[in-house]
Amino acid sequence: MFSKEKRVIYQNNQLGEVICQLRFPEILSIETDIPAKFQEEIRDSFPRYQLRREKSAPKVTGVPGNLQMRQEENNNYMFSTDDGMWRVNLTSKFISLSTSSYHNWEEFAAMLDKPLVAFIRTYRPACFDRVGLRYLNFISRSKLDLRDTPFQELIQPPYLGILGIENLAESAVNRCGMDAELAISGGCHLKLHAGPGKVSIGGNQDDEIKFILDLDLFMTTKVPVNYSAGALETLHSQSYSIFRSAITDTLHDAMHPINP
Repeated sequence: MFSKEKRVIYQNNQLGEVICQLRFPEILSIETDIPAKFQEEIRDSFPRYQLRREKSAPKVTGVPGNLQMRQEENNNYMFSTDDGMWRVNLTSKFISLSTSSYHNWEEFAAMLDKPLVAFIRTYRPACFDRVGLRYLNFISRSKLDLRDTPFQELIQPPYLGILGIENLAESAVNRCGMDAELAISGGCHLKLHAGPGKVSIGGNQDDEIKFILDLDLFMTTKVPVNYSAGALETLHSQSYSIFRSAITDTLHDAMHPINP
């Protein structure tokens, strides 16, 4: 499932969102104190600020006969660019960078550098418990001028699920998907979802059925803070070969590959 072809950049990539998240042992001061110092260090790049109160998963506490359901609320501090295309999220347990305007890894890594350095300098995390990169591909046949091309000609058989059955009409399939989680090289793991579906864009659901290819690459071993950049490079280095192995030459060419 790993292509050996040389990495390219797609002029018409089908990425709906790319997310980098680094989880760390909980830092209580992030929850109790507004991160003003952190904001000052990144405000020139991420001037917009918003606070959300998010509920955690319910927890049952107590003893039989006196059980209680607790649901905590946590602060999620969001800092975004003026156009809203790039967003930094900070909570007491993770920092993340996400974008709906991904062009290449070099730009993404450069955008991550400032908030990550500011976070490490301000909060001095002990380590990172999970380092992850997630690529959400929403493959649109209409945007690639492939309206009449079946997914069988765009996606490799292992990722098609029941759609890979010969002579099975796509219109006859109401729902299908392929989900897997596996260990890959470099101490990394991959959680993968593939299958057709509709997606919501800007809060509005698009009626076109797209092929969703969700690649979540991550490390769950303890990562020292000074090795975090190297860990992300290791994850990124495997992302293209996995994606390329999932698509056919027809889809590859339709996205207009160029050398990085």
